Amino acid sequence: MLVGYVRVSKNDGSQTLAPQRDAMIASGVDSNRIYEDLASGRKDDRPGLNACLKALQPGNTLVVWKLDRLGRDLKHLVTTVDDLRSRNVGLKVLAGAGAQIDTTTSNGRLFFGIFAALAEFERELIAERTHAGLAAARARGRKGGRPRKMDKPTLMMAMTALADPKANAGDVAKRLGITTTTLYAYVNGDGSVKAAGQTILNQDSDELRKPPKK
Repeated sequence: MLVGYVRVSKNDGSQTLAPQRDAMIASGVDSNRIYEDLASGRKDDRPGLNACLKALQPGNTLVVWKLDRLGRDLKHLVTTVDDLRSRNVGLKVLAGAGAQIDTTTSNGRLFFGIFAALAEFERELIAERTHAGLAAARARGRKGGRPRKMDKPTLMMAMTALADPKANAGDVAKRLGITTTTLYAYVNGDGSVKAAGQTILNQDSDELRKPPKK
């Protein structure tokens, strides 16, 4: 079964979903199986995409107009496509640079293999950075337990670790020596930074802008 997903970045009427919906229907997608969003691809909250991914069943094929309609960024695209592969869900792209992607064909399945390798590479990088960060923290004398407050190295490790959809927040917090409550005070579940975390990230920049003491 084909399931479509369409999106435009603006909901002020300056952009319309009609061309994408028409392309979906022409490719064989039932109009009742097309999910849509009126939101920037950078936004985490895309209820149409969330509902679409939840509705997909093994053997289904997700149809998108272009690859940039699906992923927030390259990392999100890689993890999303790899998740589709692991669920035995196909992917077909109708236009743009990825127009040759159709994983229901033998050539198209090669695409899934490439994205699977990229996803594994990203997970290994995250694990390597996290272990390196923890080793550096231990070398500085931190033996574990809850730190007095979140610092920039810990925050950046938390953001990197949680960017992996398969990461468990409780495990990440334990490895970093903080509580889950503290973790979520600074970082969202997808690894994006909250206002309190952004304040910490900005501190170094603020220090650099200060005039040198005489």
